[in-house]
Amino acid sequence: MAEVTVRDVSRFYGNHAVLQDVSIDFPDGGFYGLLGPSGSGKTTLLRIIAGFDSPDSGSIAIGGADVVGAPVQDRRIGMVFQNYALFPNMSVAGNVAFGLSVRGIPKAEMSRRVSEALDLVQLGGLGGRRPHQLSGGQRQRVALARAIVTRPRVLLLDEPLSALDKALRVGMQVELKRIQREVGITTIFVTHDQEEALTMSDRIGILRDGRLEQEGPPAELYDNPVSEFAATFLGDANIFRGRRANGCLQLEDGTRLRCRSALPVTAEGTAACAVRPERISLSPLDASGPAEAADGDNRLSARVAKRIFAGNSISYLLDWQGGPLKVFAQNTGSPPIEEGAAVILTWTAESTLPLG
Repeated sequence: MAEVTVRDVSRFYGNHAVLQDVSIDFPDGGFYGLLGPSGSGKTTLLRIIAGFDSPDSGSIAIGGADVVGAPVQDRRIGMVFQNYALFPNMSVAGNVAFGLSVRGIPKAEMSRRVSEALDLVQLGGLGGRRPHQLSGGQRQRVALARAIVTRPRVLLLDEPLSALDKALRVGMQVELKRIQREVGITTIFVTHDQEEALTMSDRIGILRDGRLEQEGPPAELYDNPVSEFAATFLGDANIFRGRRANGCLQLEDGTRLRCRSALPVTAEGTAACAVRPERISLSPLDASGPAEAADGDNRLSARVAKRIFAGNSISYLLDWQGGPLKVFAQNTGSPPIEEGAAVILTWTAESTLPLG
């Protein structure tokens, strides 16, 4: 195992900056999620760490040793790709053993380690099968076993679950985290799926246009986004814009929104805040809101445009004079609010997140 340290890494393709002065610490033995839209630089950063690409500036250290310019094979990296990249003409055991055979590991030792790796990913007894005889989840496990059997210091995962259907992907998230914990290997996981990043990661880095927008533990990023992009990319968020007045965000119609902390102000003098849909209480127009909103702050009127039933929850899409809003409510068994109904939205100051 080893900590991975990225310092001021930039990478250009022609005049296009794919990465710009990115600095991240990937903790020893931790599970770190790299999250961002397509083209944000996630996979490029992973390839630079692996040694398949080189930075134009900056440094990469693994276990404290600078590896920029070091051959791929000397970095002791395990990698799982999106398409698994299994050899179709080899058995499962042959695929897992490939990296060991290249390293000249004796056959008896190779057989033992392949058997241990297959047991770890719960594929013991399937070593004789070919990849086409396996399910998508099983092929993903073979690729993982092949990556860890060489006992790498760092495991890199490039959207390895994206090819799986939702039910199987959720199960594999649990299994992948279990295996990572058992092996104790430093793992860097690239994904564009926010739910996957929140579920699996000890820490998350959000990339945007080649720059690190924000990083930290999942709950911290979710509850304290630094920007509108971070708030809307990691989870749903209702964004409100206005001007700062007496410590509140004042909307165009004069409505005040009290925030949990001071509002940063832009050069234009405007300010913004975010409210998560599940933090908002929704009531029919003739009902009273919670005490926190009794003085008129953090209280809006709107109309239900669409109601979406999702089993354990209900999503309400609302028409508000300042734009569309979204509210999530638990399905408690009570009659839901009808489409077209006039409603009152209320929430606390603690749920109002100031944005930079």
